[in-house]
Amino acid sequence: MDWDDRELMQRVQAGQLSLFDELVRRYRGPLHRVAADKLGDAGRAEDVVQETFLAVFAARHTYKPQFAFRTWLWTILLNLCRRELSKRKRRSREVLNSTLSASSQGFSEIPGNRSPRAEPSTTETGLTRILQRERKQQLLDQLAKLPEVQADAIRLRFFGELKYGEIAEAMGCREITAKVRVRNGLATLSRLLRDTMGEVP
Repeated sequence: MDWDDRELMQRVQAGQLSLFDELVRRYRGPLHRVAADKLGDAGRAEDVVQETFLAVFAARHTYKPQFAFRTWLWTILLNLCRRELSKRKRRSREVLNSTLSASSQGFSEIPGNRSPRAEPSTTETGLTRILQRERKQQLLDQLAKLPEVQADAIRLRFFGELKYGEIAEAMGCREITAKVRVRNGLATLSRLLRDTMGEVP
């Protein structure tokens, strides 16, 4: 399909609702990569991506063609990710408060507060795949240590493949600020990875 995002959205606004599937196809993968890294949970990331598309579809009539569709889309995703992280922190505080309260009353175990059993993972063979997985996880672990604005800028740049101007729009900052966030984040990430690997700086 040769139509760009803007034209697709205009056609969706005009009533050709089935064309929205093409936008979902184009962006589901990149959105999921960013959400999964930010949330640290692939399953919840899929839910957030679905919520993002639902929000975009519900608000389709508010889209203005003079603005880039994908920056609008990424802004919604980042906002939903932040909301999810905020809810997660709130739930953690509630569980902690509940546990402390129960402990003070002499209870040793809280019903329904047991750690979920880890699902058995599929056995993977091949040293190469194992090493690749470990390197990827190491990168994601270090990325989580960056300031949020730097980590988000890097996610949008390399996972979402956005240009600096689009990153600036999605994050509500100037383009030069987006560039600085990516540059500084990469410098810190490089140092963290060197330290983790035991290399001499």
